[in-house]
Amino acid sequence: MIALDRIEKSFGDNHVLKGVSVDVPEGHVTALIGASGSGKSTLLRCVNLLEVPQSGEVRIDDTSIRFTPNGKPDRATILALRRKTGMVFQNFQLFPHQSVVENVMEALVTVLKWPKDRARARAMELLEKVGMTFKADAWPSSLSGGQQQRVAIARALAPAPRVLLCDEPTSALDPQLAIEVVEVLAQLAREGTTMLIATHDLRLAASIASNVVYLDAGQVVEAGSSADVFGSPKDDRTKRFISTLSGQAAIE
Repeated sequence: MIALDRIEKSFGDNHVLKGVSVDVPEGHVTALIGASGSGKSTLLRCVNLLEVPQSGEVRIDDTSIRFTPNGKPDRATILALRRKTGMVFQNFQLFPHQSVVENVMEALVTVLKWPKDRARARAMELLEKVGMTFKADAWPSSLSGGQQQRVAIARALAPAPRVLLCDEPTSALDPQLAIEVVEVLAQLAREGTTMLIATHDLRLAASIASNVVYLDAGQVVEAGSSADVFGSPKDDRTKRFISTLSGQAAIE
């Protein structure tokens, strides 16, 4: 579903991604894990071109873009790729002047030009999926953090994207509220939604990801099935990272 090939990304003198290649299979959940500054969120944002790589290739489904230091893709090409993704941000990013249902409807009405009745029906269907129909007419400011993130997930799913991208979806939440979001993402995983998640929450990654990619200093250190990476990591850096965040000794 997604193929990232030798992605390079720098911000000034800060070389954030150093030739990163990652494959995300269709119908599976892939988690990008790593410490803060490892490049996982930057890599995720390169998928839908919120960050544009200096070089490498991004492919989603049947759309691919090759990047070079001397050129930038045209806007139409970028939008064609971006429309295949839905994005869930760390801090929700709901529109404060719109109700919950209007937030979910927005892209359908404004971008896809759906009639409002059809868009509202789709929005209510998705709010039911994430357990938020009872707040359909509420303002985002009246919701808890967990509720806002569940609405954000519904909004990202509204245009039926080929892949759902989640950037630290639980890190702004306290543990109890995070459980609500993990349960929603787990249900989407069981339904076969293709997801790529950047997270340092190993509980989230271990509970829903079928594949895990561990990044350190802008490079892929280890990648494989969730069971292999968490159960028997091969690289010492992976072992130390998992041991530190789980509070348990890494499995030898």
